[in-house]
Amino acid sequence: MLKNALPRINTPLPGPKAKEIIDRRKEAMPDAIKCGYPCVISRGEGAMLEDVDGNIFLDWIGGVGVLNIGYSHPELIAAVKEQSEKYFHAMMNIVTHEGYIKLAEKMNEIVPVKGTKKKTMFANSGAEADENAVKIAKSYTKRPNIIVFSGAFHGRTLLTASMTSKKAYANGIGPFPDGVYRAEFPYLYRSPKGYTEEEAIEYYIDKLHKVFEEASPVEYVAAIVVEPVQGEGGFVPAPIEWVKAVRTICDENGILLIADEVQTGFGRSGRMFVSNYWEEAGCAPDIITTAKSIAGGVPLSAVTAREEIFDGVKAGIIGGTYGGNPLACASALKVIEVMERENLCERSLEIAKICKERFNAWKDQYQEVGDVRGIGCMMGVEFVTDKVSKTPNAKLVSDVVQEAARHGLLVESAGVYSNVIRFLCPLVVTDEQLECGLQILEEAIRTCRLK
Repeated sequence: MLKNALPRINTPLPGPKAKEIIDRRKEAMPDAIKCGYPCVISRGEGAMLEDVDGNIFLDWIGGVGVLNIGYSHPELIAAVKEQSEKYFHAMMNIVTHEGYIKLAEKMNEIVPVKGTKKKTMFANSGAEADENAVKIAKSYTKRPNIIVFSGAFHGRTLLTASMTSKKAYANGIGPFPDGVYRAEFPYLYRSPKGYTEEEAIEYYIDKLHKVFEEASPVEYVAAIVVEPVQGEGGFVPAPIEWVKAVRTICDENGILLIADEVQTGFGRSGRMFVSNYWEEAGCAPDIITTAKSIAGGVPLSAVTAREEIFDGVKAGIIGGTYGGNPLACASALKVIEVMERENLCERSLEIAKICKERFNAWKDQYQEVGDVRGIGCMMGVEFVTDKVSKTPNAKLVSDVVQEAARHGLLVESAGVYSNVIRFLCPLVVTDEQLECGLQILEEAIRTCRLK
């Protein structure tokens, strides 16, 4: 079975069939929607995919965090098929369908936002969820501004592109919406030289206070939006002591704390959400946005908040035609059931232990491996030219990504400087596949660092 297979490359990449399709892609699609991987999928199972030429790849990208329960889970297929035989669509503003209600009830049960009575709405993508969360926060607080962070990625709509830090994602599409202000994220590996972790956290909190002084007075701030682990920013986790301090600032000033768990959610951190760790530390967010692995690949996203926040939103501000589509809700309910039954949060920690040990060994062995970080098995490995200067080494990462693909392992870069390899492997990967992937990646590092 494909789900138990190991990587196997039979042809030069891309193979002849894949090359033909990739050539057609160039003619039919915008060049701006880029793909640098030399394969065209024909089928996928678990953590593995087979391309149209019969080459088999181990996927450590997982649709950029979408496939936490893997490709083609048979129960997911059955759930979507069963729903499709009843009806594809029912818009919740017109006809109530129970799948939306069931999923909202389940999300209200498992999502760790501040408050006892919770409510959930659904949209179609992570960007839509983030944009709705901002609208909800503004409507509830009656304030116009939000604060986001360096390194942030929140989407590609006009609002979320303005929230996103890396302007390569928004080059030439301004002017951007007003009322979005940026503070410095606590990127501890690149904090001021000589600072202890405690001193660095205090430094970054001071930077946040500067925004109130220099950009938006605190009384005009509706929300602070944080990724618990920055995704595109390089898999940089928010230190819990910093989160506690931000929570205190929010509580003292009537600001809502929004956790963007679009990429971090659904088991990857070792808990269903990174905000579970926040909750245990007494700093749960007010609003959580989720997407990616929520429905195993069927487009769906969610915004969850306590009842009083949603009840403070004016009618007509939120909603949409496809939000909470019946097929997506059926898929999401099954995803959560599978995750809970198969203990995928625990499996995430098992995978993390294996990978962290190996990654840290590389850090000791290779001058170019500067930092290893993450929460659970949402892990990043940062590459530098040397450990003293910490100069970002984007070329090495680019070479490693291509070399690994040639041997059947798909990995992806990230980071402000494009010098981080991120680990987003499906949580159903086998130990044998994991070991094979680690061997391929290390061999790619050895090969490319000598170029």
